[in-house]
Amino acid sequence: MLRRLRVSLRQLGNQMARRPDLLCGAIVLGCLFVVTIKFTCSSRAKNVVAPARPPRRFFSPDPPVVDLFLGQLDQVDRLRSAAEISLIFFYAPWCAHSIAAREEVQQVARKLYKEVLFIAVNCWWNQGKCRKNQSFYQYPVIHLFYRRFGPIEYKGPFMAAYMEKFIRRVITPLTYLPSRAMLQDFLSYHEPGVVGYFEFNASPQPPGYIVFLTSALQALKRDFQGVVRFAVVTSKPVAEAIAVQEDGTVYMHRHFNTSLIFPRAERNFTSENICGWAYENRESVLQWLRPHGAKSRLLEQELSKGPALLAFLPFDPLAPHQPLVRQIAEVALQYHACNHSDGAEQDGMGQLQGTQNSVAPCCNTVVLPHWNAMARMHNVCELCLKESAGVWPSAIRTAHCPFHHMGAALESFHLMRRTFAHLMMHGAACSNVVASYSPFSRYSACCKTLGLPPPPPPRTRDSGVPSDGEPSLLGLMGLRCRTNKTLRFYLLDSHLHWKLAERLGAPRADGRRLFLTIVNLPEETHYISDLNSTLSDTLDHFIQNFSVPYSPLTRHLVGSPVPKSPSSLIREVTTASFLSTVMDPQKDVLLFYYTHWCGFCTVLNHVLIQLAQLFRGNEKFTVARVNVAQNDLPWEFMVDHFPVFLLFPRDRKHLSVKFPDDLPITLPNLVRFLLRHAGDVPRRGGWAGSDRGGLLEVELRRLREEVEALRRAREQLSQQLSQLWQEKRRLALHARDLESRNAELRERGRHLEELYREKNRQLLDAAGKLQALADASQNLITENALLKVLMASMREEVVLEPRGDDGAP
Repeated sequence: MLRRLRVSLRQLGNQMARRPDLLCGAIVLGCLFVVTIKFTCSSRAKNVVAPARPPRRFFSPDPPVVDLFLGQLDQVDRLRSAAEISLIFFYAPWCAHSIAAREEVQQVARKLYKEVLFIAVNCWWNQGKCRKNQSFYQYPVIHLFYRRFGPIEYKGPFMAAYMEKFIRRVITPLTYLPSRAMLQDFLSYHEPGVVGYFEFNASPQPPGYIVFLTSALQALKRDFQGVVRFAVVTSKPVAEAIAVQEDGTVYMHRHFNTSLIFPRAERNFTSENICGWAYENRESVLQWLRPHGAKSRLLEQELSKGPALLAFLPFDPLAPHQPLVRQIAEVALQYHACNHSDGAEQDGMGQLQGTQNSVAPCCNTVVLPHWNAMARMHNVCELCLKESAGVWPSAIRTAHCPFHHMGAALESFHLMRRTFAHLMMHGAACSNVVASYSPFSRYSACCKTLGLPPPPPPRTRDSGVPSDGEPSLLGLMGLRCRTNKTLRFYLLDSHLHWKLAERLGAPRADGRRLFLTIVNLPEETHYISDLNSTLSDTLDHFIQNFSVPYSPLTRHLVGSPVPKSPSSLIREVTTASFLSTVMDPQKDVLLFYYTHWCGFCTVLNHVLIQLAQLFRGNEKFTVARVNVAQNDLPWEFMVDHFPVFLLFPRDRKHLSVKFPDDLPITLPNLVRFLLRHAGDVPRRGGWAGSDRGGLLEVELRRLREEVEALRRAREQLSQQLSQLWQEKRRLALHARDLESRNAELRERGRHLEELYREKNRQLLDAAGKLQALADASQNLITENALLKVLMASMREEVVLEPRGDDGAP
C-alpha cells in the first residue's frame, strides 16, 4: 500500500514539474475554495444564532438594593469601599433559587438598610465583568464584607430570619460583657466561648483588639453557623472572675476539660492562629445539621460516626431565648460531664465498697471465660472498679478505667467453678485488687452476672420513660463515659426538615413539630420517643433506656401503607401486616422477598402468579410478597440477597425453610418444595402419614384436573385455529378474486374514459363545424337579401327605361 502511494506521489510530482502552470492554478483554486467556505459558514452562523436579549432589573426599585443587572463588577468595589458593612448578592436571572431568595433579601434589606449596603450583581450576563471574572458553581451566592475584611460567604438557608441572624453576627462579631452576670451567662451556654480581655483606658484601640476582632470574623468565615462565640471584657473585676489579669489575654472556656489561655509564647498573635487554636480545642456538645435537600452526603458523614440523637424542634433564629435548645443543651452537658459523675449513686448491683476518698466506679461488660456448662444468661459479667486508696495521678478525675486495671481485676477473681456458683447464688462477688503501677493504691472490684431482663409490657410506641422496676443505673450524669454506645447530639429545624422527620417516624399531624429519634446507622436501627412529659425528662429517660446493656427500646420499623384490597391473588405484605399475615398459625405462607430495583425479581412474577393460581382453592396456603426496599422487617426475618423464597409452615413458624439457591426457580421446583416442607410437624412415630397422603392426593388431583383442562383447552384452541386458518384462506381467495375484478373494472373505466375523451373531442369538432356552417349560412342569407334588394331595384330601373323611351319625341 505504501509502495503504491509513493509511486502515485512520484508520478504526480513529475507531472506538476512538467506543467508548473497547472500547479499554480490548483493552489489558487484551493485557496479560493477555503475562503468561500469560511465566509459562507460565518454568514450562516450569524443568521442562525440570535443575539442575547439585554438584561433587565432583577430587583424592584422600591427596596434599598443596588441592582447591577449588567454585571458591573468594577462598581461593586467602589460602592463597598464607602460602606461599613456590605452584602453582595450574586444571582442568575433564570435560577429558581435566585428568584426564591430575592424576596427574602428584599425583606432583610428593608430592615437593615441603615446598617448594611445591599448590592445585587447579575453574574450571568455574558458581556458583564462578573461573568468574565467570577466562576460560581451554583447560584445564588451571598458575600459579606466587614470593612475591608471578606468575603464571608453565607452557606445557610436562604430565609429572611437566618440571613438576618448571620448579618447581625457579622455586624457585631464580639459580644460585650460589662458584668459578671453576663459573663456567667455567656460561659454557661453549651457552645464554646472565647473571651478576650482588653483595657480601653490607655488608647481607643488597645494593642491586639483589632486582631481579636478579626479572629471572630475568621470564625464566621470558617463556619457560617458561628458555633464558637467570641466576647470581649473591658473591666478588670469581670476578668478576674475567670482568673485573667493580663491585658490582651484570650481565654477559652471549656465545660469538661481545663479551660485554656492562648499561648502567645508558642504561637504568633494573629487572627488565623487564634481562630485555628479555638477550633482545635473546642468541645462539641450539640451540632446543627442543615441538609440542603439535594443530593448530599452530609447526613451519611455524620451518622456513620456512630449512634446519633436527632432532635427536630421549631427554631426561630431571631428569638432572644431558645428554651427548647437550652433544655437539650443541659441534657447533653450532663451526658458528657464525665468528671462530674463521682457522686454517691448506686449502680444497680449495690453500693460498691470503698473509703471516703473514693471516686465513682467505672464499669465494663466482660465475657466470663471457661463458661461452657452453665446457663447462657450467666455468661456476661458487669465488672466495676472503684479506687479505695491512693490518689489519682492528675487533678482531673475520670470514670475511665485503664485496661491493665481491668485485667488485674479479672485475674484476682480466679474465675473458676466455685466463683461461678457463688455468682449464681448471690448474684455478685467482690475482691480487692492492687494497682499494677502503684502498690499504694488498691481497687475494689465487684462482678455481677447479667441476666436477661423480663420482657417489657406491650405498647404501641416507645415512650422513652422507663418502668418502675427498671434500674436507673448512675443516672444521666457522665453516661457518655460509662457506656459503649456513645451518642452524638444533633439539632434540626423542624420548619425546614420536617419531611425527613416524617420519614423517620414522626406523626404527620403534629402541630408542635417536636420529634426525638436515635439513629444507629452502623446497626441500621433507629428508635423514636413520644413526648408524654417534659422535654428534659423524656430525653433523659430515652437516653438511659438506649444506653443500658439490654435496652428495653423497640426498634422502629418504617413501612409503606397497607394496601386497600388485601383479598388479592398474591398478598402484599407490609411492615404493619407482616406478623398478622406471615405468623398465622393456621396457614402455610410462602413469602417472596423482592425490591423494585431487582430485575431478577421482575422476571419471576409470572412464576409467582402461576403458583398462586395453582393453590387458589387451598385455604391453608397463602402466597405473599414483601418489598424490602420500602418495608423494614425484624432482623430475624431479613435476607441478604434478592430474590428469595421463604416458607413459614403452620404450627412451626420458628422453623422457616428457605428455597435452595442452587435450584432454578420454576413452578415444578416450587411445588415440590412446598409439598415437601408444608403441613404438620412430625409426630413421635414419624410423619403424619394420613395428613401428608391426603395433602398429596388433593394436590395431585388438582394437578390432574388442571392438566385435563389444559388438554381440552388445547384441543379447542387447535380446532379454532384450524377454522380460522380455513377462513383466512377463503378470505384470501375472495380477496384475490375481488382484486382481479377490481383490475378489470379499472381497465374498463380507463377505456371508457378514453372513449369519453374521444367522443368529447369529436363533439367539440362537430360543434365547431356547425358553428362555422351557421356563420356561413348567415352570411349567405345576408348576401341573398342584398341580392334580392338589388334585383328589385334593377327590375324597377328596367321597367322605367322602356317607359321613357316611349314618351320621347
